Amino acid sequence: MRSQYCGELNSTHIDQEVTLCGWVHRRRDHGGVIFLDLRDRDGIAQVVFDPDTGEHFQRADKVRGEYVVQVKGRVRARPEGTVNPDMPTGEIEVLGKELVILNSAATPPFQLDEHQSVGEDVRLKYRYVDLRRPEMQQKLRFRSRITSAIRSYLDQNGFLDIETPILTRATPEGARDYLVPSRTHANNFFALPQSPQLFKQLLMVSGFDRYYQIAKCFRDEDLRADRQPEFTQIDIETSFMNEEEIMGMTERMISGLFSSLLNVELGSFPRMPYLEAMQRYGSDKPDLRIPLELVDVDDLMQQVDFKVFNGPANDPKGRVAALKVTGGAKLSRKQIDDYTKYISIYGARGLAWIKVNELDKGIEGLQSPIIKFMPVEIVMALMERVGAADGDIVFFGADSAKVVNESLGHLRLKLGEDLDLYTCEWAPLWVVDFPMFEEDGNGGLTSLHHPFTAPSCTPEELAQNPEKALSRAYDMVLNGCELGGGSIRIHDQAMQKTVFKVLGIEDEEAREKFGFLLDALQFGCPPHGGLAFGLDRLVMLMTGAQSIREVIAFPKTQSAACVMTEAPGTVSSAQLRELHIRLRQVEGKAE
Repeated sequence: MRSQYCGELNSTHIDQEVTLCGWVHRRRDHGGVIFLDLRDRDGIAQVVFDPDTGEHFQRADKVRGEYVVQVKGRVRARPEGTVNPDMPTGEIEVLGKELVILNSAATPPFQLDEHQSVGEDVRLKYRYVDLRRPEMQQKLRFRSRITSAIRSYLDQNGFLDIETPILTRATPEGARDYLVPSRTHANNFFALPQSPQLFKQLLMVSGFDRYYQIAKCFRDEDLRADRQPEFTQIDIETSFMNEEEIMGMTERMISGLFSSLLNVELGSFPRMPYLEAMQRYGSDKPDLRIPLELVDVDDLMQQVDFKVFNGPANDPKGRVAALKVTGGAKLSRKQIDDYTKYISIYGARGLAWIKVNELDKGIEGLQSPIIKFMPVEIVMALMERVGAADGDIVFFGADSAKVVNESLGHLRLKLGEDLDLYTCEWAPLWVVDFPMFEEDGNGGLTSLHHPFTAPSCTPEELAQNPEKALSRAYDMVLNGCELGGGSIRIHDQAMQKTVFKVLGIEDEEAREKFGFLLDALQFGCPPHGGLAFGLDRLVMLMTGAQSIREVIAFPKTQSAACVMTEAPGTVSSAQLRELHIRLRQVEGKAE
């Protein structure tokens, strides 16, 4: 039905006869001559209809925005003075000869070029209209280019694209499963996969050596700007490669992606141990574009009478840290109060601060509501510890290490954004040497990544001192965003059983939940490892989008609902009976 896409036309097509199909982006009537801006996925072309085209002119006069039409005409150069340098097709226009209305359109719920004036819920309800916007089409086309380039890279490096099941069984991977009731197996449930983790490990046992998949994954968890209940992973697993080899291979993949699609050279990816990342930045995914760092001052605060500081300083699980902001003394009291309110989201009960006005004057040159509670020598030692200078402000966090890391870590990011402290555009790194386990809040331990991650010690050493064990895990971080994470996996049955026991999973439970994996490990499982990249997050970063909802064709809302299809929805009593399900009443309503 068409000879070209609208956005493909340029001066080389002048005097050619073309046939275009698309949507009427805008209609203008200029003194009896009708201009139609015709839009398709490649761009917009201006079409001109003169009155001498008869019935076709009359049709052009009737069309309105978002009508679907077919146009036949001749490409010509735009008259002098009407060239639009801001449009790829701005040098030419199409002199229309024939117009066919393929479908009319009701008035859209919002104008495509005025989408920002409507709420996101309206845009998501009419997502098929929202997706017509050129910027949305560009993002999704760019997403397609990313997946194409990744497939090409992995294919060239000997990886096989293998699909794994969507219907599987529930396994503990750190989030709630989406459960699917079985009609044929009464009172039993499938689960949608949180990741293809166990199946890709079994593919390594099967000898496929190198696997990848652009995989749909599902997690029933609270949402944020970079989270969705269903998301897409670039899933990779390989045998007979160690950490450095896997990191090097995937680092080249991501670097090549940025180079070819954005003309950006990411440079080297430094390695940073988890403990160092937490100490210096309060985060295991630090944004290295921001030069601010946390400085430990526990030792200075252990002897002061100020309980806000000496309590956490003397608590083995506490932390007192300082964050110096160069030039930050210009911050107003209202701005400081706003930052205090901001970090309360992360559990902080306050935000202590010292402004450095004239350091040479000693304590008299400092401004703060807290210095009266501390000896002069301690205050000056603090200034020396953080390298303070005139015009700086020093913020303090004092609480449990978790609260201090989260609050000051996020304050660091907020200050970097508000004060435009970025030193570069892109800052990649690998975070390595993660702990195997963390406390679960109930006196036990839980896996920091997942229970199939290999530790960097023997089973005996792991059983004796699990709290100190490090894992062979690695996360790729870019601009404070975790692009992907992975690890060397456990390929030995004895080690896997030891990890399960540390996690409180006894033999009987392990056999029930993971018997197939334990069996596979005793039939010649090779050393293997891999990682998974969040495709949605990667596209969000590369396109500069503010949310992954902007780079997913049909995303869910913050409440994990689809306002367009009204999912999730109710089902009939007959369907429930077939599935052996009876609803219970919750607060007067059927759940």
